[in-house]
Amino acid sequence: MKFLIARPLALALATLFAIPAWAQLNTTPPATAPGAAPASTDAARDALAKKEGEGDQSALLQQTLTAVDKQYSLIRRKQIAVTYDLTYSYVGEERIVTDLANGSTTLFNIENTSSHSVTNTFSVDYGLLDNLTGNVTMPLISRYSDNNLSNGASNSLGDLSLGARWQPFEAKRDRPGLTMTSNVRLPTGRSPFKIIAGSGEATGSGVAAVTGGVSVNRIVDPVALFGSLNFTLSAPAKNLWQVNGTRILTRVQPGKTLGFGMGFAYALSYGISTTLSFQQAISAGSKLRFADGLEAKTHMQTSSILNMGLGYRISPKTTINLSVGIGLTPDSPNMTVGMNMPLNF
Repeated sequence: MKFLIARPLALALATLFAIPAWAQLNTTPPATAPGAAPASTDAARDALAKKEGEGDQSALLQQTLTAVDKQYSLIRRKQIAVTYDLTYSYVGEERIVTDLANGSTTLFNIENTSSHSVTNTFSVDYGLLDNLTGNVTMPLISRYSDNNLSNGASNSLGDLSLGARWQPFEAKRDRPGLTMTSNVRLPTGRSPFKIIAGSGEATGSGVAAVTGGVSVNRIVDPVALFGSLNFTLSAPAKNLWQVNGTRILTRVQPGKTLGFGMGFAYALSYGISTTLSFQQAISAGSKLRFADGLEAKTHMQTSSILNMGLGYRISPKTTINLSVGIGLTPDSPNMTVGMNMPLNF
């Protein structure tokens, strides 16, 4: 089964960076009028200095990192930040179906399965304290699936999440920044355990979950390094009555999930920045219980994604970020494309 790594791992990153601005390159000195005094050292320094309104790379880098993974960002007390994320993901696979009778193959068929998902996510951050930020995330999901047996589309609310980020130590340039994260996922989306075959696609996980983690960032001029580690526990899905082949599924206990990620951000200029990150989640097998008393366990799943991003600063307070993700394992989406932008201009 292919799946996206849930946000939180997550699907943004470091604050309070103080990277010095780069001087504008101008290797050709201006011509000097005849009889005019040669340019002084102060005049040359002023010519190379950052002009007013250009901003600086530390702010650009901070905005870009924030957009990559929200678990790294903190805002000041009583401030509100609203963010919009648009993500598209594609999952495609081919399965070989065979039927053996008396030791020989009687059926050989290739099933093509594809799934397209578009997620519109609205996030609201509120500064409870200068070092404590609360967060509410609401995803709106449109999903279409096409396979040999059925096809259909679903449009509904996804799983709401409530989170908090706490920075126990004041951020300083000469030491890594540390942020503790927590998140509660509510099963408000369409549950995969209550879907009848051919009636549409699930838009939620079907169970509540709690995630705790830690993230670290460090400035190594002119690059910002970051990494994260988190652990997720899910509640069981009970009182089910889903027809699954010839049996009826009555209970599911999802396995524990360990996630981690790492990457870097680099400011190319006052208006352009890039990011490169890797994320992986390892989930233990889920325990299934059926109405006839049979119990089974699924295999462990591993999802890994390599993300590449580009940030474009359209104003001193607004940076739009684009990203492309490539799945590295069979349990990952083949491709993801995303856009992130603030709504409080």
